Amino acid sequence: QVQLVESGGGSVQAGGSLRLSCAASGYTSGSIYVSACLAWFRQAPGKEREGVALIESDGRTSIADSVKGRFTISKDNAKKTLFLQMNSLNAEDTAMYYCAAHYLRCYSGYEKRIDSQYFPYWGRGTQVTVST
Repeated sequence: QVQLVESGGGSVQAGGSLRLSCAASGYTSGSIYVSACLAWFRQAPGKEREGVALIESDGRTSIADSVKGRFTISKDNAKKTLFLQMNSLNAEDTAMYYCAAHYLRCYSGYEKRIDSQYFPYWGRGTQVTVST
């Protein structure tokens, strides 16, 4: 069973930066993590879950318009760790951030929409709070 554990959240002032990490375990071999579709989502109180960023097995990424130019997704296959670098944070970025994973490559059309329904594995989340 794949398990995901997020870390790196916290409180930061507007304009600041944070780097989230998501450590994966339970993949049956390193090669399966290499080929997995991985993503970050966030959910603010009273709002729907939003896809933030996705990374395909070959390194191609999809970034939501709301964070484009500020957030970057990356991964370290050797460490089975996913990252989300968040810069120029603002109050609208305050949310619980979740990483999500599949054991297969990403679905067709991921460039247009980061779909939470695709991912069977989820972490418990890490809170990001941005103060003005």
